[in-house]
Amino acid sequence: MEDDDDAAAVTSSQLPRPFLKSASSAGSAAAAVNVVVVSDRAGTAGPGGAGTGAGPLVISPATGVHELLECPVCTNSMYPPIHQCQNGHTLCSTCKTRVHNRCPTCRQELGDIRCLALEKVAESLELPCKYYSLGCPEVFPYYSKLKHESQCNFRPYNCPYAGSECSVVGDIPFLVAHLRDDHKVDMHSGCTFNHRYVKSNPREVENATWMLTGFSLFGQYFCLHFEAFQLGMAPVYMAFLRFMGDENDARNYSYSLEVGANGRKMIWEGTPRSIRDSHRKVRDSHDGLIIQRNMALFFSGGDRKELKLRVTGRIWKEQQNPDSGACIPNLFS
Repeated sequence: MEDDDDAAAVTSSQLPRPFLKSASSAGSAAAAVNVVVVSDRAGTAGPGGAGTGAGPLVISPATGVHELLECPVCTNSMYPPIHQCQNGHTLCSTCKTRVHNRCPTCRQELGDIRCLALEKVAESLELPCKYYSLGCPEVFPYYSKLKHESQCNFRPYNCPYAGSECSVVGDIPFLVAHLRDDHKVDMHSGCTFNHRYVKSNPREVENATWMLTGFSLFGQYFCLHFEAFQLGMAPVYMAFLRFMGDENDARNYSYSLEVGANGRKMIWEGTPRSIRDSHRKVRDSHDGLIIQRNMALFFSGGDRKELKLRVTGRIWKEQQNPDSGACIPNLFS
């Protein structure tokens, strides 16, 4: 071959302090911060509660409310149901199963004590997005924050390299440098390309990723993937383009791919997929130029024992005529 369910959360010290709503419900929750509250085994909570068997959840005014809502096991924010032990130590429902029903702080059995008092305090909070330090200015009620963060435009991107399980995340300039320096990906400028792929034994596929090439044009970056994988009982070859940015911005561009020889050709035209969609998701959706092995060998010519494919293509802005020749070709192989 010649060519080929996020980022680390911002720590609480980096974020502005959460603040309580001014509504009456917020006032009662804020009052709970300064008193001793308990949760009983039935799941009720409030001042007093003697004789329930559950220890008090003591919230000191000097303790940050945001820290109180941080699970001591996974350090993520806790959402209902929030559990506590008899001594008042809390943790999230996901970690409750991980610690085998034992409090990670005092080793007491957790049981089924739910801390409605802390859940009520959470209802009164408004918090900045955890990607605040990356530029997101939004502030949300505590229970709406998680949904926003899963879709926040400021959240970091996953590395688009498909040749290995790379866990690196970052913004686009960081990932471009990471692809070039760490994965040794070729980066090119220009809106046209011309690649030749050669494989001595086209019958050996084994879900091999063949190549990733980067392109810089219109002030944006794109990733061209070309690979072989097994589709049913037969190997196929697939080429597709991904946009290094969000889906809404990806819709501003289109691309075409063409492969052929011996008087025949196949053409694909579409919209690049955002790298928010994983490489596997795009591949498994078959959203690209797919070439069956028999057709690929026909395009290769010769004795059909060696794969020789030449894939050409062009990228353009959606409002631009793809045949206008407005961009300067940059041919390479």
